[in-house]
Amino acid sequence: MIDRPFLTGLALLLALGGSPQAVMAQSQPLSASDWLSGSVRGPLRESSAWRPGDVRPPDRPGGRPQPTATSGAVGPVQVTRLDQGDPDHTGTQSPRRAGVPVDLWAGSDPARLAQMVLSTPARLQSMQALLRRVLTAQLAPPTGAVDSVAPGVAPGLGGQLFLARADRLLDMGALDEAQALLTAAGPGQPEIFRRLFDIALLEGDESRACAIMNGTPGIAPSFAARIFCLAQTGDWAAAAVSLHGAETLGLIDERQAILLTHFLDDAFVDSAHLLEPADRITPLEFRIHEAVGQPLPTLPLPVAFAQSDLRLNGGFKARLEAAERLARAGALPPTELRAIYGEQRPAASGGVWERASVMRTLEAALAGGDLTQALPRAFDEFRLAGMADLLAGMVAADLPPDIADPRTAEVAGLLRGWVGLPGGTIPDLPPEMAAPVPTPPAAQKGEALLGAMTDIDAAIEGDLARAGRGIAMLRALGLPEDADRAEAQVALIAQMTQQAAATP
Repeated sequence: MIDRPFLTGLALLLALGGSPQAVMAQSQPLSASDWLSGSVRGPLRESSAWRPGDVRPPDRPGGRPQPTATSGAVGPVQVTRLDQGDPDHTGTQSPRRAGVPVDLWAGSDPARLAQMVLSTPARLQSMQALLRRVLTAQLAPPTGAVDSVAPGVAPGLGGQLFLARADRLLDMGALDEAQALLTAAGPGQPEIFRRLFDIALLEGDESRACAIMNGTPGIAPSFAARIFCLAQTGDWAAAAVSLHGAETLGLIDERQAILLTHFLDDAFVDSAHLLEPADRITPLEFRIHEAVGQPLPTLPLPVAFAQSDLRLNGGFKARLEAAERLARAGALPPTELRAIYGEQRPAASGGVWERASVMRTLEAALAGGDLTQALPRAFDEFRLAGMADLLAGMVAADLPPDIADPRTAEVAGLLRGWVGLPGGTIPDLPPEMAAPVPTPPAAQKGEALLGAMTDIDAAIEGDLARAGRGIAMLRALGLPEDADRAEAQVALIAQMTQQAAATP
């Protein structure tokens, strides 16, 4: 005999989005970022007023016979968007504005491009900026894109490179740019929506994501997400019954069930029981931990989670540390980091507090016109933390061109040279960086560009010859400004990263 709670849970789960067989039989989709939520998608079904026990209706006159199931197995799922073409063509800025050729992906296999997009390093500021432009540009899809279908994206529409571009932005912590790119493609595809849902959770805007999910059947990222959104919209009873049914059917694991139970039951608010976090935290689990009063630190998590600490409802130190981390990844402009430094007075000394303190002193010196003490001290402090490049991005444009003090003038020249401003100091290039400009490739320009960026990144490990070849390839691809800035930053790495001399 089947117990009533099982039937109750089963009925509600069916109403929420599909048969349990379909959900349990479906494997998790592949994801470039392990921390993204898994997707749950049910089989495509046709609605009908017919119910078991009724007389079978005749086929429609002149119409084709309706499909009839011959077994309980789940058939193939096919989804077609009528308002969207190849998502690989989607972008948020024109090729001209991005400064890259529209045929950048021509002649390349989309699967190889996707892998290269996900693995191309970008630690220099010049390469971070170039990579973001490439990822957000609206370019012609790669040849053969229709044969490479990403999980959850409509068959025949490509999308593998598109999802890789979005995931690379997420891995950089650039949530706003990833959100804009995904929104441009439309949230109707499960793989697109689950990324938008996770972004909303990290930015504290889950109400909007839940509203979209509740109004669009079949795109819920997970059963845990469905339960969370039921509670978010005030239907706590339905959320509780759904949790019981999902747990009974084995649709969520024990750890998720415990986490959701603490979230739904007020009796656990004052509980001293600490929930053990998963090895790989998803944004949903991260937000639930916060909701039950057991927030998780973001430092051990992927950099995208640091966006949560930028919200004003957290502590100032956490906000400072998150801002620095995101700025290092290229996801937060240095100008915004500068503004955050000045929001409050430092509460202590050392570490992030020390950098906030020297920035306040430097701001006063910039306003007063005497940088003799403040600028060298700020440079030494940021350089010790490996953040001299961020200091350049924050203040280089505000430094006067004529400074009398030699040490202060030297620092100002380095900072201005790093960001490519006139009057900056650029040392002579090492001989090993000399490389002839190769013949530009007629096709597979995107692979050549991503390969060049990887070569340039090798300069951080001291391989200047390889970096020189990468810079020469940028020139061959028609990107002289990017090549000049990369060349300057490679030449300045030693001065911007060496240990500062001990001061008395």
